[in-house]
Amino acid sequence: MPGEAQPLTKPAAEEPVRYSLRLFVTGATPVCSRAVASIRMFCDKFLKGRYSLEVIDVYQQPALADEQRILATPTLVRVSPLPFRRFVGNLSDPERLSAALGLAPQP
Repeated sequence: MPGEAQPLTKPAAEEPVRYSLRLFVTGATPVCSRAVASIRMFCDKFLKGRYSLEVIDVYQQPALADEQRILATPTLVRVSPLPFRRFVGNLSDPERLSAALGLAPQP
């Protein structure tokens, strides 16, 4: 009825942004093993509970690497949120990685 008091509702809390990442590597080399370890540590620290990481060996899935136009490894691709972003090379610097992925600066 018009004029009736409406129940107060809290606005829905914003869902945290989820990140979908793909890490392209070449085999089980020490460089690629370090890249996998570095990105997992980074994600566990800065994206805990809101990321998925797919590790793709370009030797085992060359068609996918070709489709994504991967020319060098390790290459990290942010699939979502859009737009796509890429980071090629050393994944051990959290500040450079944060900037490349478009994350807010960490305190």
